[in-house]
Amino acid sequence: MSGPVVVGVDGLSSLAAVEAAAREAERLGTGLRLAHVLPWSSTHLPPGVPPWDRGGAVTCETLTSALTEARRAARRMAPGVAVTQDVLIGEPSAVLDAESRRASLTVVGGRPATGVGGRLRASVAGQLAVRSRGPLLVIRGRFGPEGPVVLGNDTSREAAEFAFSEATRRGTDLVVLHPRTRAARSLSALRRKHPDVVVHERHAGSWTGHALVEASGTAQLVVIGARHTIADTLRVSAARILVDHAHCPVAVIPLRAA
Repeated sequence: MSGPVVVGVDGLSSLAAVEAAAREAERLGTGLRLAHVLPWSSTHLPPGVPPWDRGGAVTCETLTSALTEARRAARRMAPGVAVTQDVLIGEPSAVLDAESRRASLTVVGGRPATGVGGRLRASVAGQLAVRSRGPLLVIRGRFGPEGPVVLGNDTSREAAEFAFSEATRRGTDLVVLHPRTRAARSLSALRRKHPDVVVHERHAGSWTGHALVEASGTAQLVVIGARHTIADTLRVSAARILVDHAHCPVAVIPLRAA
């Protein structure tokens, strides 16, 4: 997909996500779109009325400040990336899901669910993990170059390709957690394609997000696939657990229908 990298902007707490999104846009050679989403409950306005309209709960200055800080952070991180911005109204996860359908990557912040704001952000990331139709990167926990890339492998080729590419780009090892012995054989082609990546295979026992959360404690990125169908409820549950509780950034990669 050749669309921009889209990042959810909700104030100072999202600047780490903005910086990560700017780096990804630079790497992918595409633009960056800053999306500030206002829930209906915060605007108290009918459809089509600007959220800074007189009598609204949100002022134009408030919106401008958040987007200005985000734009500055993006420019500092990747000065050559073209940046656009927009204020969108609706249910945040639904709005960002719609944005993800035209994006190369969607990036959001994630924080521990402490307090009302924390629960909201965790909920948005969690809902996107089970509905987003494009690659999703949730920035949370430790963010740095230490540790391996961890792949929650359940024979998802899309997620495996993403994880191998990230391990190559970051110059780090890849740890593969899988509950099935046949998953190990499915990686042979990717091992040949990425000969410089050192792969460590580990059995996680039952397929749960909790094993991946534990592995995230020493990782710099965890990658998991999700198809968003009733038949894939277990995989989706693991993705949602990860984005709400992982100790490092999480990439959720949608799977193509069989």
